Amino acid sequence: MYHPHVHCLVPAGALRPDGTTWRPARATFLVPVRALSQRFRARFLARLRRQMPNVALPPGLWTRPWVVYCKPTVQGSAAVLRYLARYVHRVAITDARILAVTTEHVTFSYQDAQAHRWRRMTLPGAEFLRRFLQHALPPGFHKVHYYGFWAPAAQAARIRLQAHLGVTRQTPPTPNEGSPPVSAPPSPVPCPQCVTGVLRLDRRLAPAPRLSGIPP
Repeated sequence: MYHPHVHCLVPAGALRPDGTTWRPARATFLVPVRALSQRFRARFLARLRRQMPNVALPPGLWTRPWVVYCKPTVQGSAAVLRYLARYVHRVAITDARILAVTTEHVTFSYQDAQAHRWRRMTLPGAEFLRRFLQHALPPGFHKVHYYGFWAPAAQAARIRLQAHLGVTRQTPPTPNEGSPPVSAPPSPVPCPQCVTGVLRLDRRLAPAPRLSGIPP
């Protein structure tokens, strides 16, 4: 099914109006989910009407319940990064899950959420491409947005908040730190986009380890 949706990571708390004091949420409650779903629906449709005033929206959009699923996120910086990597740096399906390709069909593995096990599915090539392209963003869409104190314009407030919470800010490593040195710089390669610039090798990145949960 075509299933447009967004994933949001929301901090369990907020800044007070002074911009420096952190107010944590209760450990067992963040927001009322039913009220949040109604508010999200109203704001989304209001913005849609402003952006597309000539499009007639079906009346059922205002009465049909919208789903806002809210749950505690994974804990720990490493777990959060693994969670984000699935949506930010991966495509709809990894190469390891594509098991066979013929002139007419594609066989791949998928995880059955009900049975909690991996299964196989074979689809015609056109249907496989149709499902794959549902994960391609339309032109002009951005995959990741930052809001609140995560926005680039709020860097000063974010630094004050980190100092208030006792977070040690780490200095980013230099370009060659932690990477094997390049013995001899290769000859510059013309940029395939602008043609006038050149591409120059800076360092080689070691391959990242495979994430758990993906069958071999």
